[in-house]
Amino acid sequence: MKKVIALVLALVAVFTLFGCKKIENTDPTAKPDVTAAPAGPDTEKGEGVMTYAQYAAAAVDDKVVIEAYIQDKQSWWQDKAVIYLQDADGGYLAYNMACTEDEYNNKLVKGAKIRVEGNKAEYHGEVEVGEGCTFTLLEGNWIATATDVTALLANQDELAKKMNQFVAFKGMTVEASKDADGNDVAYLYKYNGTGSDGDDLYFKVSVGGNTYTFLVESYLRGTGTDVYEAVKALKVGDKIDMEGYLYWYDGVNPHIISVAAAN
Repeated sequence: MKKVIALVLALVAVFTLFGCKKIENTDPTAKPDVTAAPAGPDTEKGEGVMTYAQYAAAAVDDKVVIEAYIQDKQSWWQDKAVIYLQDADGGYLAYNMACTEDEYNNKLVKGAKIRVEGNKAEYHGEVEVGEGCTFTLLEGNWIATATDVTALLANQDELAKKMNQFVAFKGMTVEASKDADGNDVAYLYKYNGTGSDGDDLYFKVSVGGNTYTFLVESYLRGTGTDVYEAVKALKVGDKIDMEGYLYWYDGVNPHIISVAAAN
């Protein structure tokens, strides 16, 4: 009888032990934790790749190597492309980067991560990875949201640190420009008003008592696009919000890609 009781107690102990053990969920079809934060840009750089601070500190004509994400494509011509890029710390312009038309259309897509190698260049204050740079396609995808830099417009030195980034301008007023006949207009075809539909659109906007010249670069957003037609519909005195890329030409000269009535 004692042996039977002992056997029963032993079995109870065994079942109790396994009953208390945590069972791990190993179901390969289980859904991932949807509460995880969305991935941002990869902040780690490959071997020999510069941080944005190192790139900014490099001298003109120095060899530079960067890794960043494509934010927009301005143009392709004769196996050369102009590309806006950004990482977690800064913006870049790859100017006349070597690529085929197929690569431009099918590989250099918005958000794609690439490594760009070339020489640092500067043109009228615009800093870029210059003519003849090359690229390598990498794993990764990220698209930046616009950073509001309206308050920095009055401080060009600080604003220049945002060069080539995707930025926003809020609550600005459309100012009059003079056309070729001396009339007040809201925009010009080309910087001097001598162009026609399909050329770059130049327009003046002000905030805080200062006036600036912005433009719609026709290679980036040409005639028939939403922003091109929106600028053609502007009137002097309109209050507008804008987004675009912080291009530089002897001072701030953004390439605008969207215009809307100010909130």
